Amino acid sequence: MPAPAGNTLVRVNYSSLNYKDGLAVTGKGKILRQLPIVPGIDLAGEVLEPGESDRFKRGDEVILTGWGMGEEFSGGYASMARVNGMRLLPLPAGITALQAMAIGTAGFTAMLSLLALEDHGLTPSAESQNEVVVTGAAGGLGSMAIALLAEQGYRAVASTGRTEEEGDYLRYLGASEVIHRRVLSEPTGKLLESERWSGAIDTVGGETLACVLRQTRSHGSVAACGLAGGMELPTTVLPFILRGVNLLGITAVKCDRELCERVWRRLATDLDMEKLDTMTQVISLHDILRASEEILAGQVRGRIVVDLNL
Repeated sequence: MPAPAGNTLVRVNYSSLNYKDGLAVTGKGKILRQLPIVPGIDLAGEVLEPGESDRFKRGDEVILTGWGMGEEFSGGYASMARVNGMRLLPLPAGITALQAMAIGTAGFTAMLSLLALEDHGLTPSAESQNEVVVTGAAGGLGSMAIALLAEQGYRAVASTGRTEEEGDYLRYLGASEVIHRRVLSEPTGKLLESERWSGAIDTVGGETLACVLRQTRSHGSVAACGLAGGMELPTTVLPFILRGVNLLGITAVKCDRELCERVWRRLATDLDMEKLDTMTQVISLHDILRASEEILAGQVRGRIVVDLNL
C-alpha cells in the first residue's frame, strides 16, 4: 500500500498535467512507486478536515506541489486527497486556483531555475550579447520560463523543434529569437564552442545540454531541470574549468516552506497572467490519457489544467 500522506483532507478542484504525470499515467516511466496510487503531482482545492495542521481551517484555499505526491502517495487526480498539512501552502493572493495549477510544478520549476540563475549573478542587460536560452521552449516549463524571463527584461532565446508552428506563440510570450532545436542537438565534435549564452534553462538534457554548456559564456550558469531528450550528458569538464561555467541542478520535489513561499511570491508579481491564460488549456479527468500521450510526444503547447469538476 502507498505510504500514508497525512491527515489533512482536501477537496481537489484543479490539478495539472506535467511531463512526469504523462509518464505516470501511460506507465512509460517508473514514477508510481507502489500501487494502488492516484497520480497527479499538483493540486489546488479547499480544506475539508485540517487534521494535524493548525495552519488551516475548513474552507481555506490551498495548493500543494511536489513532496512525492502522485508518486509515493496519492495525488491530484481525484476529487479528494489526504495530504500532510504541513506541506500545504495558502493559495497566493492575486492568483486563482485555476491559475495556480496553470503554473503548477512546471511554472514553479521555471521560477526556481530563474532564481538559481539570479543567485549566481545573472541580471538583465541591454547588451544584445546577454542572452538566456530556453530549451524545449514550447512545452509547459519552457513556455513559463520564456514568459518569466521576458517580463524581467531578459533577452530570451527559445529553442524548439516546432519553429514554424510555435514561432509566433513564443514571440508573443516574449522570446527575442526562436531557433530550431537541431542547432543545439546535433553533435559538433568540438569540446568548446563560441561563447553566446549568459544563462540557460534546459528542459531537455542529453546532447542539447552538452551543447549549451559548450556555448555558455565565462562564469555563466545553466539550470538543468528536465530530461525530455535523455538522461545522458556527453560533455567534458572544459566548460567548468576553463570558463567557470556553473551547472545548477533544479528540483521542485522537496523545497522547504521558505523557498516555496519565495517562489510563489515572485510568480504572483512577475508572471503576466494574461500570457498565462493564453498558454493554458483546461481538460477533464476523462481526457488525461489522451493528453498524456500527447505531452510525451511533444505535441502539447504550454500548460494543461485538469478540472476535477468537469
